[in-house]
This record gives sequence, C-alpha cells and structure tokens, in this order.
Amino acid sequence: MQDWIVKIAGLRFDRPFSLMIPYSKQDLTDRDISEVTRVLKSDLITQGPEVQLFEDALKAEFSVGHAVACSSGTAALHLSYAALGVDSQSIGIVPAITFSATANAFRYLGAQVRFCDINPQTGLICLESLESILGELPVADAPCPGIITPVSFAGLIAPLSSVQKLADSIGFKTVEDASHSPGAFSSSGAPLERSCSSIHTEAACVSFHPVKHICCGEGGVVLTNNQKLATIARHLRSHGIERPNDDNHETPWYYQQNELGWNYRLTDIQSALGRSQLERLADQLKLRRKIAGRYEKALMEYPFNESLMAPPLEEGHSWHLYIIRFKEPTMRDKAHKYLKSEGILTQVHYVPLYRHPYYENMYGEIRLPGAEKFYQSCLSIPMFPNLSEKDQDHVINSLKHFCLNS
Repeated sequence: MQDWIVKIAGLRFDRPFSLMIPYSKQDLTDRDISEVTRVLKSDLITQGPEVQLFEDALKAEFSVGHAVACSSGTAALHLSYAALGVDSQSIGIVPAITFSATANAFRYLGAQVRFCDINPQTGLICLESLESILGELPVADAPCPGIITPVSFAGLIAPLSSVQKLADSIGFKTVEDASHSPGAFSSSGAPLERSCSSIHTEAACVSFHPVKHICCGEGGVVLTNNQKLATIARHLRSHGIERPNDDNHETPWYYQQNELGWNYRLTDIQSALGRSQLERLADQLKLRRKIAGRYEKALMEYPFNESLMAPPLEEGHSWHLYIIRFKEPTMRDKAHKYLKSEGILTQVHYVPLYRHPYYENMYGEIRLPGAEKFYQSCLSIPMFPNLSEKDQDHVINSLKHFCLNS
C-alpha cells in the first residue's frame, strides 16, 4: 500500500484527499477564524454571551420568535419532539428518504415511526402517501398523538402548508427538518412560503454540520414561534436544570433538576463561528444558485439528456445538494466509481430508512415505490460555494465522458 492512500470516515481514497473534489465541504474565511480566535482568547468559551448573540442573529435572519441553539441538528429534532410531548404512545411520520436522525429522534423518546413515500421527481414527502397513512391511524388520546416531519430535502422546500392541513385533520403536529434548507422558499403559491420560518410548523430544525449552509463544526438550532416549546427546549438542552434568577438568593450555588434533560449546549466558540457564517448566508446562496444554473445549462444538452435527469431548477431552491438521477439505475454505481477515478467524490442521499437493519428488524421488510425509484437512480455531485469553475468543468466533462461511453 502506497503512503498516499488515505482513509477518511471509513472511505478509502487512492490519491491524497486534498486533490479530490468532495461532494461538499465547509467554506471558512479569515473572519471566521478571527472570530473563533477572539472567543478562545476571552474569559468564557462556553455558557457565555456568544450563544445568545448567535440566537438573536438567527431569530432576525429567519423572522422567528425564538431560537434555541444546541449541539447538533439531531439534538434540535430531539428537543423539539420532546418539548411537544412525544412519548411511547406517540407516532412519528417521516419521509423514507432522509438522514437517520429525522426518525431516530422519535425512537429516543420511545415513539413508533411510520415511513412515508416520497415524490421521486423531487425527493420531497408524497402527500398522497401521507394522506393514506393518516387514514389508517386511529385517533389517539395521548397528549401528543403524533408528529409529521416533512424534510425540505436537498434545499427544496417541502409542501409545508399542505402537510399542516393534513396534520390538523387528525390532531397531529408538524416539525420541519430544515437541515438542508436555510434560505429556501417557494414562490409557486400565495403567500410565499419560507423554510425555517415555523409559520406552518411548530418548529424548524437546522443543522450546522460542516457541509451545511452554516458551519459551526457541529451544532443545530430549534427555530419556533411557540414560546412554550422554546422554553421547554431551552430547559431540556441543559440537563433539565433550573437556577434561581434572584442574584440575592442566599444560596447562589443552588440549582434544581426538575426533569431529565440532556447536555445539548452549543459552545461560545461554535456560536461565534456560526454568527460569522450567518452573515454570509445570502452571498453563499447566490453562489450555490449560480453553480446550479451552470450545471443545469450543461445537463440539458446531449449526451446528458439521454442518460440522466437534472433536479428541478426552482427559484427558491437553496441547493444544499445537487442530485442527478440516472434513467438507467445500473448506471448510478458505475458513475460513482468512474467519477471517483477522476478525483471527483459523489454521494447517495439516502438509503431509504426502512432498509437499515435497525428499522427492518423492528418493522419487517418495507419497500415504497417512490423511495426505491429515487434511491436506485440518485447521485449527489459536487455542490458547495467555493467550488471553482475549473472544478465544475471537470465534473461536467468527466460526467460527459462517462455518459458517452456507457
């Protein structure tokens, strides 16, 4: 084995990783680094003022009443579900194509999970499948019968108002998984729908993982207009502990734990980085949309139009991912291997959740037609703001060579 063969996150690369074009990556500036350094040199690197400043900036950016910063997007989902009263009597409905956390956070609380099919053209939750699932469910008498979590997948906003109407019909609540979609909106209806706004949901949950729009290293936030939800989530993210607000309390060291929470706090270091990143969100979205437009223009022509389908070029798409779909499913894996040989890393988003052993052992074999069709044909090609035109051209030309010779 040559010394330049590396392994990262369990994957093997036959050339230095720095020479590969990843499907996504963080974009850090000198200002980002300066802000982190500033906090590292301060007296408080956690549980200090930066978290509140970041939360205030998030509230302003997304026009919501409350922002509860936490340690990951998974934690944001867990806190939201818990704050809404999810327990072992509850049902969580999630699209089959999403990251595991969307469903896992229900299981942390003992709830059962139902998998909804998706529209294979968009990757978004299928309203017909959702309506069918809801029609099969009895009206529960638990404090929280159930929650539907539409995912604004790849940066394309989910049909939030339509999901809300269906949820209301059976007494369910909705939480948007907006990990892919800060800045996304839909202009197809009136009024305008915006991801992360929590207008049609009880909360929106965002991830600050390095490949997402806003990078904190790791991190997340619950965005909501529900004051009670925000208060409970804020309480649960720090062990369920409360401290007296009275500075003159005779025992200032005293705190009380009223319920079992978790250590889901975000540090000041991460918050400073996140706030710096948030300031550039609008510019980052412009760059993502420009790259998507460039891909779209190329992929509409021969030979691409005979071999694959480009994602819908929606005005309000925030382009966390650029997912192409092959008309012949057997081409997907071959394309992945060929592009890797050309120094281009791609990814599949995602294996349907019901195929994972954990869920298959729990619910048996499930196969949903839309999810299966999407999974068998989808491939995420490089998409991130600092993807150079040279690298974009290399992706396009390599994909063209593959299509011509397959």
